[in-house]
Amino acid sequence: MGITLASTWNPRGELARFRKSLAELRETYAGIRIVLPPEASIEPQVIETIQALGFELQSGPQGASPDAQPELLAASTTEWGWGRYQALQLALEIPATHIQYADFDRLLRWVETRPAEWRAAVAAVQACDCLIIERSEAAYCTHPQALIQTEAISNRVVSYLVGKSMDFSAGSKGFSRRAAEFLIANCRPGRALGTDGEWPVLLHRAGFAIESMNADGLDWESADRYRDQAADVHSQRSAAEAYDADPANWERRVQVALEIVQAAQDANERTVKRI
Repeated sequence: MGITLASTWNPRGELARFRKSLAELRETYAGIRIVLPPEASIEPQVIETIQALGFELQSGPQGASPDAQPELLAASTTEWGWGRYQALQLALEIPATHIQYADFDRLLRWVETRPAEWRAAVAAVQACDCLIIERSEAAYCTHPQALIQTEAISNRVVSYLVGKSMDFSAGSKGFSRRAAEFLIANCRPGRALGTDGEWPVLLHRAGFAIESMNADGLDWESADRYRDQAADVHSQRSAAEAYDADPANWERRVQVALEIVQAAQDANERTVKRI
């Protein structure tokens, strides 16, 4: 047994919180793979901090050599749309039986605010081929309406295609090694958030069981940006109201929902390769 963390992270002021959480992350995961945006767009202090914390830093899509599998690896991608695919691919370099994918800003909040629940989820991942970690009702209600209303549409479509009603866009999923290898063999990288629909649909078509659990710790993470600690409920509510007041955010979330739906439909129609 053993589990690797595969994560994507577009840093927005989380460095201090990252330092505080790293020891817990290292205790929990057999290895950590974090994919960052193209290196030119990353602030120099982020790179310096990551290296100071013991991460091997790589540029471009290549992973570690077969003979060198560092516990801590951060890689910048040339195309941000490939980030989740690349994180999953890099995680397969570690000989663990399972992989947890998590958006890194969401994961930091989860570790800080509900560590026992997070550890329970890590354990649950290791008992499944595919575990969709859903937001509890309380967690979902902390999000802006722009997310709640648009994700309701994409979740409904993906739920129909996999035959189970679930919240597929909560930012964390777990896979057995066999399931992750199947995804890498059959994914079409380029639609990062589209993986919320593509991955479960592909696994469902291949006969993998899709299971789920609820988490309070996957409440809205964007209110945490540029803070020394996770935002409280009042700060979350204020940030959500400000988010909803900007029409551009609604437009973006409509596009995200469309990307998820299109990726799910494409995954449902394409020929898949068995491994």
